[in-house]
Amino acid sequence: MKKFLSIVPRWFPALFMMIVIFVISSQSGDDLPSFRNWDYAIKKAGHALGYGLLALSYFHYLRYNSKQYWLAWCLALSYAITDEFHQSFVSGRHASIFDVVIFDGLGAFAALWIFSRFWSKHAEEIYTP
Repeated sequence: MKKFLSIVPRWFPALFMMIVIFVISSQSGDDLPSFRNWDYAIKKAGHALGYGLLALSYFHYLRYNSKQYWLAWCLALSYAITDEFHQSFVSGRHASIFDVVIFDGLGAFAALWIFSRFWSKHAEEIYTP
């Protein structure tokens, strides 16, 4: 039980991001804001940012283990697939494999790559015994 309770706080960031993504995806097409000429760019950047943060949250759960980048990316991509499926049931929304592969997958990859280039050594020190 003690071991279980020790991993629960590490899941909070990922759980928070999954809830945020789910809530936004649950909004009908009519309820989404319009950004006029910038609508497409802003919404796709939101995809990339959201899944980038989700991938980093998963990587946090994995204790910033440099051998687990691929797993954090796969978990984020898996959630993107399930979220697009969920969107297919929301009024005024549609599922898009293009969103999963291009914006969600590349957003997760970019966030993990940037993290590995600039902050990974500091994060690994936190969990080094």
